[in-house]
Amino acid sequence: MTARRPVLEIAVQDLAGYRIAADAGAARTEVCAALAATGGITPSAGLLATLVAERDARAAAGGTPPGIHVLVRPRPGSFVYDADELDVQVRDVRACVEAGVDGVVVGVLTESGAVDTAALGVLVAAADGREVTFHRAVDAVEDPFAVLDDLAAAGVTRVLTSGGASRSIDGVRRLAAMVEHTAGAVQIQAGGGVRPVDIGALVAAGVDAVHLSASRAVAGDGGPGGGGASGHTVTDPDVVAAAVAALARG
Repeated sequence: MTARRPVLEIAVQDLAGYRIAADAGAARTEVCAALAATGGITPSAGLLATLVAERDARAAAGGTPPGIHVLVRPRPGSFVYDADELDVQVRDVRACVEAGVDGVVVGVLTESGAVDTAALGVLVAAADGREVTFHRAVDAVEDPFAVLDDLAAAGVTRVLTSGGASRSIDGVRRLAAMVEHTAGAVQIQAGGGVRPVDIGALVAAGVDAVHLSASRAVAGDGGPGGGGASGHTVTDPDVVAAAVAALARG
């Protein structure tokens, strides 16, 4: 069933980001590493253990902490993977399940630009009943509506999509059409360059959730061996608060 009220998911890269999302009342987090530099890759086992402990401590204290959904992506670049790369992802999904996370975020395509249903089936099986989100690989396919049918058949819970545009606000019409097409069989989560000011229009499109990184850049020169002066990004509490307020307004 489609959610009655859209929820907020925040992409986080560390414990501080998770705590910001939790304190603001976000429903979910997508946990990843190197978000700004790569679009996100699989985070470390140590980070997952830390976040699960934080989630469980908050729950034990009577809170409702955000779910932990882990991006499983072995490298930047295309979403077409060979057998060895798929094997790594399966192992990562199983490790996430063992760590106690709430779900995983994956995306696998064929050379022709369709969903790799065989690979996806293996990943869904490895998730062992945890929620599976299909990420923005969906925005690289020509027919997202056929993809939605494939994802529903595979047992995927939701899809993260910008509606095929660089920014989700520019793909809002397709997002609305995707919501109508899937009729709740797969949740539609809007993501991609989302700003708090965009959230009202995304909610009006009928999406089940809104996803944003809510980040700000931190300068830091790592030298020749550390990526130079590219720095990194962290979760910005002011942006998260603005997103929560915008979602409450609808």
